[in-house]
Amino acid sequence: MFTFFLYSTAISFLVYSFYKDKKKTKQALKKGYKSFTNILPEFLTVLLLIGLVLSLLNPQNISKLIGSSSGILGILIASIVGAITLIPGFIAFPLAKALLDYGAALVPIAAFVSSLMMVGVVTIPLEIKYFGKKLTYTRNGLAFVFSILIALLMGVMPWVV
Repeated sequence: MFTFFLYSTAISFLVYSFYKDKKKTKQALKKGYKSFTNILPEFLTVLLLIGLVLSLLNPQNISKLIGSSSGILGILIASIVGAITLIPGFIAFPLAKALLDYGAALVPIAAFVSSLMMVGVVTIPLEIKYFGKKLTYTRNGLAFVFSILIALLMGVMPWVV
């Protein structure tokens, strides 16, 4: 029902925009289409990777690696994978939900998502170029530590979620 509301609202605003200024609306639709086609290959690649990972790892393996009984090792595994992975948030959160549904525990998933968003192992060379080695390594190191602390806090305060 909420999805229907969102689509209806978007279409209503599009019709209103078209009524107010056809030229600008057509230009905006062309820009939107161009942006969509630019991001589509990356989006499809990430979706394929998520599908591949979920097809290769069954719920029992996921539960062993990052389940509730995995302990600190599961948190570290999830944090390291998150730190070296470069995927956008709009893919990370559905992936986290899918992993939770497949048997992953909340704390390792929190570590995965927070390190994914805060730590940038893949972007270190670019960061060094602009900020220098000391700041880059300090920022990434602190971000990694804080991602683990955030995950542990999520485990201690489950009512927050």
